[in-house]
Amino acid sequence: MKTSWLLSSMLLAGTVTLNAAHAIDLRTGFGGPADYGELSQLPNDDGSSSQLNLPFSLNFFGSNYSTFWANNNGNITFGGPLDVFTPEPFPISGQPMIAPFWADVDTRTGGAVYTASPDANTLIATWNNVGYYNLHNDKVNDFQMTLLNRPDTGAGNFDIEFRYRQLQWTTGDESGGSGGMGGMPAQAGYDAGNNTDFFTLPGSLSSSILQLANTSNVSEATPGLWTMAIRNGKTSDGSSPDAPLLPDVVQADGWHFNFNIQLNQTIFIDPAIVTGYDFIVNSGPNIQSALFPILAGDADGYDIFAFNDATAAYDVDLGHADGGHVFDFGTGGISQFGVRGIDIEAGLDPDNTQAFVTGLTFVSDGAVNMTMTPVPEPEAYALLLAGLGLISAVARRRRS
Repeated sequence: MKTSWLLSSMLLAGTVTLNAAHAIDLRTGFGGPADYGELSQLPNDDGSSSQLNLPFSLNFFGSNYSTFWANNNGNITFGGPLDVFTPEPFPISGQPMIAPFWADVDTRTGGAVYTASPDANTLIATWNNVGYYNLHNDKVNDFQMTLLNRPDTGAGNFDIEFRYRQLQWTTGDESGGSGGMGGMPAQAGYDAGNNTDFFTLPGSLSSSILQLANTSNVSEATPGLWTMAIRNGKTSDGSSPDAPLLPDVVQADGWHFNFNIQLNQTIFIDPAIVTGYDFIVNSGPNIQSALFPILAGDADGYDIFAFNDATAAYDVDLGHADGGHVFDFGTGGISQFGVRGIDIEAGLDPDNTQAFVTGLTFVSDGAVNMTMTPVPEPEAYALLLAGLGLISAVARRRRS
């Protein structure tokens, strides 16, 4: 029997809504009663599947797993089944999980949870048209999680993909909800269970989580699609060019980052690129130096400009920067600068999220909020606004 308990509300400020033609489709074609694969469990409340085999072994922040449990309440776990129905804010010690939508799912009046392994490199779990506790199906959510083996990048490496075709409710009755809303809303993301490494999608634990079906960290053209890459047991944290910090969200004015910086620490950041960027520190310490990549097919380096308040343009020539060399901005650093001259002849793929990894240092420690805005060639600008190349991934949150 459920025990009524409610954590205090933790509303996250800010919601990004993109104009989407239609929501992302879920993956299908796996047989079973709804073409999503086999039914993982009978209709229930707070139930779980039996222990199931992963089609491949994965390295999840230093722990290797070959089995999992599919839980009715919108998540999979690796240490055992989970019947907790009200989401607990990450991190949670000892409970490694991947949660596309952790909330109080109730499938006793319709909807179901399916799992499928269409090949040796893919696991898919689908929560198809599921309602909420207690026995409500006036609103239903339709979402899916895919794990993709990536041995081409290293043993144990994998991608996580969340697809949200429809989100109509956030909260069950026993989590303080009424009509599927209010109380302690759902949480989405993952938690390594080590009390250190975890990640939550925008809007988690607030009503804004419904916007996951209308937004994306991949492209404005793919509402409802969210992806993350786990490499060498960790995700992109900005610690090296191989694991660049990726934007929190894509917006019309560029890619937005939020992170904490320590003195003399270098953070590598990277969204997709066109021919140039504007780097702007909205709050936090100034940028002390920048290390730009060496691009194959582009040996000319980059031109660096400061912003001119009088002309409202980046037209103050600071000099030239060669790829692979540190460009220092001098005493006091700089709050914003522009990079120009990225040669389109280099043939950068706008879908490659590690196309232009940039290392930044700052004049002091502190919390940084900054924006990196693409500056394409004029003829490419219309394509950029149409959503081509607006690729990003939400940065991992790390407990300090």
